[in-house]
Amino acid sequence: MAYMTDRKRAIGNGSAKSGTEHHWQMIISSAALFLLVPFFVFTFGPALGGTYEEALAYYARPYPAAIAALTFLVGFLHFRSGVQVLIEDYVHGMAQKVLIIAMIFLSYAAAAVALLAIVRLAL
Repeated sequence: MAYMTDRKRAIGNGSAKSGTEHHWQMIISSAALFLLVPFFVFTFGPALGGTYEEALAYYARPYPAAIAALTFLVGFLHFRSGVQVLIEDYVHGMAQKVLIIAMIFLSYAAAAVALLAIVRLAL
């Protein structure tokens, strides 16, 4: 009969480590998206359906370009954090590490492409 303390049984079972950080990151990014998405919809609306030159002139103004850039940046960071938690919950082993690395690369690459597109329109 083995007598084990609670601490001894818990060793090796892992810890939360960054769970609180992920939670707060999701809360903050979702609150930011809650404010940014309506602004994005109302600033994107006037450019929708216009010609390329009209959209170019519209996004040359700083307010619509800044709102679009912030929305894309925060949206892709929120995506990265959410999909990382999803992968950590449902995928295990080496596939988990590979998928997390691929997802982080994908989200940062998409954010960079979106910001580059906004900068090209704005300048």
